[in-house]
This record gives sequence, structure tokens and C-alpha cells, in this order.
Amino acid sequence: MYRPIPREDHPLRDLKLPDQRHPEKAHRPDNEQPKKPSWIRVKAPTSAGYKATRDILKEKKLVTVCEEAGCPNVGECWSQGHATMMIMGEICTRGCTFCNVATGKPQALDAFEPGRVAHAVEQLGLKHVVITSVDRDDLEDGGAEHFAQTIRAIRHRAPGTTIEILTPDFLKCPPSALETVVEARPDVFNHNLETVPGLYPEVRPGARYFHSLRLLQKVKELDPGMFTKSGIMVGLGEERQAVLQVMDDMRAADVDFLTIGQYLQPTPKHHRVARFITPEEFQAYETAAYGKGFHMVSATPLTRSSYHAGDDFDRLRTARNARLGRA
Repeated sequence: MYRPIPREDHPLRDLKLPDQRHPEKAHRPDNEQPKKPSWIRVKAPTSAGYKATRDILKEKKLVTVCEEAGCPNVGECWSQGHATMMIMGEICTRGCTFCNVATGKPQALDAFEPGRVAHAVEQLGLKHVVITSVDRDDLEDGGAEHFAQTIRAIRHRAPGTTIEILTPDFLKCPPSALETVVEARPDVFNHNLETVPGLYPEVRPGARYFHSLRLLQKVKELDPGMFTKSGIMVGLGEERQAVLQVMDDMRAADVDFLTIGQYLQPTPKHHRVARFITPEEFQAYETAAYGKGFHMVSATPLTRSSYHAGDDFDRLRTARNARLGRA
């Protein structure tokens, strides 16, 4: 990612320092971080495949949500050559209390980034790629055209790769922003609701639940054949009935694919973990979701939006074709 030369009146932040990474959280009281149960723990990444993926991403000066958000699956995914590219920089204009991505004023967009992303996808030989971004409320279109350019660049360099995007909510943008992204024709359009509506003021203060839900519905109105996907975290203090209601809301918006994973607290300044959901409870959520009509569901403690995304996309496509009576 392009980094400008620091000036005396605009010094570069050290995003390794918590107070500079999350200035909006610096004065929050600490929340005790509970010990993780056995089903959550993962090994530190050490494989040759992990290092090879890391080196390619570093060479192309690319940012990944795997690192920025502290994903627990980074070792497994990178060892297989899978990574979720995070475009438009590493600084977000929002300050969600669950998220470990840095908050502040982002730098200008890098016009060469879509090409570098496409080249990395080609070098990694990806069958399926996930592209996400920070929120860019400072941009008139929220970064929609940059998403579209990245999709087009990947189509040019790696035409056999299926593309999944995980977008921000374009809350402050005109309707044309969403249209720009959909017209670039990603294979999967993902936008996460993140939590139940009652927790939005505390967990996602800059977002609006029904706007995000409507965004997913609009995607299907613009392109009925496009796969849509959304996810939530559990363990933030939500009630089971509220989770089931979110499932109903998603199905009313014709969402195809649901992901549910355990919330893990990045630092003491972040939202507390209310409790760890057991694997049996996740299985019950999965069963309920399939019963409500989702084509594909991933509900496990370590599920994340892009975890096993390629394999899950194949299963999603097969499931929908089966329901439509296609070979």
C-alpha cells in the first residue's frame, strides 16, 4: 500500500501502538478478556505455505484483513495460499467496538492497487478470491468504483478465478454506488450484518441495521442471479431468539449464504466477550438456518466471512442449482 512521506503537521501513526491504532477506544475502560475454551484455540502459523503467501502479499504491498483484524484462521488459510485482500488502505473511518482494524483519517486511494491485487491473485493461483475493504465515508462513492476496478482487473489477469466481495454499507452514498459494484459482476456479494439490531448502538454505532439489510435486498433486485451472503458474530450478549429473527430478516431479503462465528475480543479496550458459544449451540443455529431456507450455512466457533470461502462457494452454487432443478 502506498504510504506518503510524513510531514511535521501530519506525522505517520504507528498502528502497532494501541492508542494510535484505536484513538477512539483509548479512554474506554478495560474489559477483562476471558480464557478461551479448548475448541477456540489455534496453533501459531509456521508452515512454508504461510510464509510463501505472506511474501507475495508483502512484495505487492497489499493489506489483508487476515492480519489487520487478527483472524484466528490466518495460519490455516495462508498455508493453503488463501488470503482476503483488504483494499483502500488499512485505516477505517468507522470505530466499531468489536473490530481491530485501525480507525482514523485514511490516505488517498492508490490507483495502482487494483492491478497489484490482480497480479497477486494470478501469482497465488487462486480459484476463488475474497476482496474486502475498510469503510471509506470520506469518499463520495464510498470506494465503489475502486471495488469495480479491482473486480475488472482480476477478471483480466485471472479469468478463471471466482470473485467474492465483502463490502462496506455505503451508508452515506447515492444509490449509484451500489449499482457500480453490482455492474462489475462479482460472483458473490457479501455484506455482514455483524450482530442483532438491539446491539447496533453499542457494537456498530456508525451503521444502521435496516440499511444494511436493505443493501443486500437491493443487490438481488439489481441482479437476481447474483449470490448474496451475510454474517453475524455471536457471544456479544445477544439472545438466541434475536439471532433467529436476524435469520428471518436475511431470508426476507433473499440472502443465500449465512455465516455465524464466535466473537473474539482483540484487546481489553474492545467490546467484551459475553460468553463463548458451544459447538452444540452452533450446530443448532446451522440446523435452524437450513430450515429457514438458506442455500448454504457455515456456523462454527471459528467461522469467519472468508473462511473456506472457495469450497463453500462451490457448495453454494451446487445447492442452488439443485433447488432450481439444474444439472
